[in-house]
Amino acid sequence: MLHDRLPPEQANVQACQDMLREKGAASTRYFQADLRSTEQIDGLFAALREAGVSLDVLVNNAGIQLTAPVENFELTDWNDIIAINLTAVYRCSQLALADMRRQGGGRIVNLASVHGLVGSPYKSAYVAAKHGVVGLTKVLALETAEQRITVNAIAPGWTETPILEPQIAQRMQTLNRGRDEAIRHLVGEKQPTKAFVLPEQVAALVGFLSSSEAASMTGTVIPMDGGWTCQ
Repeated sequence: MLHDRLPPEQANVQACQDMLREKGAASTRYFQADLRSTEQIDGLFAALREAGVSLDVLVNNAGIQLTAPVENFELTDWNDIIAINLTAVYRCSQLALADMRRQGGGRIVNLASVHGLVGSPYKSAYVAAKHGVVGLTKVLALETAEQRITVNAIAPGWTETPILEPQIAQRMQTLNRGRDEAIRHLVGEKQPTKAFVLPEQVAALVGFLSSSEAASMTGTVIPMDGGWTCQ
């Protein structure tokens, strides 16, 4: 089951479905919803129920990022970031847990961020939301500890995803340099490897946390950050 707030033709759904089929998925479905709206989240889960789909694994991966000094941070931007990055994690988890408890087990994997563990300037809403995800992960792990349900979080560092494009563009303009050099300059400020974490590396860790081998791991927050938080 795939989700995005974009229409299928803009969300690159076909490429995702092709990749999943190559990995052995018997079937895939796409659902569109804007997770800023709890009504749309509820509608998403209602559509799952109508389709006869119940969740064994929930990956809370939706996220947005905007940067500004706190005195200039717009309230609407704050509300959107908290809604998508934190409130949606709570509501999707709450609804998915009903399935998992009924089925006798399940997995929740939350994509937090290195910013769930440390702070950075100009990211007040994002850091607040991701710290909230880390705390929520621990609480849900404790509440489900005897129900064969695990709840874990991954804390990636700089990762090669579209959410960073505005920061890369800004760095290119500031340095008057090409994209590759701007990325190395941006990433190297925090990440000793000076290289992006790759989405497929994060996905592999999601796969492990969703597997039977990870049945005894719950309430953990696992950095995948190129050495950022070991400094």
